[in-house]
Amino acid sequence: MDGTAANDQIASPRRAPSQQRSRERVERMLAAASALIAEQGSDAMRMGEVAERAEVSIGSLYQFFPDKRAIVWALAERYTVESQACISAALKDVNDAEGLGRAFSELVDIYYGLFLAEPVMRDIWSGTQADKALRQLELADSRANAEFLVAVLKRLRPGADPVSLETTAFLIWQMGEAVMRLAISVERQEGDRLVAAYKRMALRELLAE
Repeated sequence: MDGTAANDQIASPRRAPSQQRSRERVERMLAAASALIAEQGSDAMRMGEVAERAEVSIGSLYQFFPDKRAIVWALAERYTVESQACISAALKDVNDAEGLGRAFSELVDIYYGLFLAEPVMRDIWSGTQADKALRQLELADSRANAEFLVAVLKRLRPGADPVSLETTAFLIWQMGEAVMRLAISVERQEGDRLVAAYKRMALRELLAE
């Protein structure tokens, strides 16, 4: 088995719960892990602490999550699914430049607000660059979000080169991820300015004729 396959196997939950009782138990595990990460960060979190707070045996925890990286992966996937649903809903009915500018600006503000308010989300994505599996998840997320944006751009610019639109949209979403990590690593005032500058730059490109 090569290194990439091994990393992917470690990062993913061991098996998905099939019964309601098992699903409820997994939810308690993830809720417990979220609370611990919010309190002390994922590096300090221990599997025994997760099991104790979730009121499950350590064996039951390992049955679904082979290590804490698998827990972090599951939480990251959850945030990814939620964010994609939000982005899809915000962009699906956009049909003009004004609507795109408004929707994109609001999405950036929502995303920035989540990073500021959710310590678990900050913890997960601040470590993305050091974890190959999470990096791949982030890239897949950016590509998926870019597709929502491409659909809007094709409606606004039906004669534009689709490959160019796809490249622009993917780059804008990926830059957004980087901007958020930078914004939460500096003082709040500077972070706000960085996010505002990103919105201006991105919108100039998105709304260019």
